[in-house]
Amino acid sequence: MDAAGTDVTLTREGDVFILHLGDGENRFDLPQITALRSALAEVEATQGARALVTTAGGKFWSNGLDLDWLGDHPDEAMGALEQFHHLLAETLGGSVFTVAAIQGHAFAAGAMFAAAHDIAVMREDRGFWCVPEIDLLMPFTPGMSALLQGRLPHRTAHVAMTTGRRYTGPQAVEAGIVDEVAPEGQVRERAVELATGLAAKDAGTLRAIKRRMYAGAIEALEAAEMR
Repeated sequence: MDAAGTDVTLTREGDVFILHLGDGENRFDLPQITALRSALAEVEATQGARALVTTAGGKFWSNGLDLDWLGDHPDEAMGALEQFHHLLAETLGGSVFTVAAIQGHAFAAGAMFAAAHDIAVMREDRGFWCVPEIDLLMPFTPGMSALLQGRLPHRTAHVAMTTGRRYTGPQAVEAGIVDEVAPEGQVRERAVELATGLAAKDAGTLRAIKRRMYAGAIEALEAAEMR
């Protein structure tokens, strides 16, 4: 799958789908969000063993929302934000094991998208995970707050959200943000290995467990109303 107008691609290697965000800053505008939701829906609809690895190329995994695009498209901006909330909910509560292969920076909404994945592997020597909304004067929405508080240890969520701290890979492991680190050339390989080992888990049971475990965050994300 190649999503027209975006850099998003979806390919398959055995039981693992590879969702590639692109090789630039991989910011989220409405076409990008639509392409990501479509890719996730395609994986969800696939029968049999399957898992998903989300990866990217270059300096960034994702640099968050495309604020320039949102500013240039005021009539579509609120809808794009709502769709992004749905993307987070679908990633967090889906029936597919998801692994974020974070080879570069994950900032703001990009860090939130990474947090919505079941497992995260981050490059060990370069790159930051950061939610800098405090410094952007942008309070978190209820859904975003619920996602971060549901997926991060309480103290980590407090520090990350109130200070905008930048976490390196090893610091992110220590803080409970990501699961492990790997050398630059092995991030994707390790993510695929982890995803392969979980691809055969029963989809219906997995979905039920995750939706009950993160019921509050999913409800807040699905109920997002930006207007």
